[in-house]
Amino acid sequence: MPAPTSLNKVSAAPAARQLLAEIIADHGPVLFHQSGGCCDGSSPMCYARSEFLIGDHDVLLGEIDGTPFYIGAANYEVWKNSDLIIDVVPGRGGMFSLDNGREKRFLTRSTVCAAS
Repeated sequence: MPAPTSLNKVSAAPAARQLLAEIIADHGPVLFHQSGGCCDGSSPMCYARSEFLIGDHDVLLGEIDGTPFYIGAANYEVWKNSDLIIDVVPGRGGMFSLDNGREKRFLTRSTVCAAS
């Protein structure tokens, strides 16, 4: 498993923390993986920890209430100077994400931070 980054580069809005708590209550421990584009745009995808394999090229950005948040290495290179803020908006979650079917979905917002 990849080593954690030294800084927590991800945070969550209160609505995202609430939705995350609901999902954990229904499914047990989960993790986030930031989507790279394709079918679900750039949505943060939420999966049961036991059903998603973290790859050698995934980077741990931090945690939200004890839930790990990963991003692929190629996307990390693009977003490494940003802090990600996970929020919730009305709509459908990603096809395989656990927020799907709840009429609200996770959304990634970002702020540029100092280059490291």
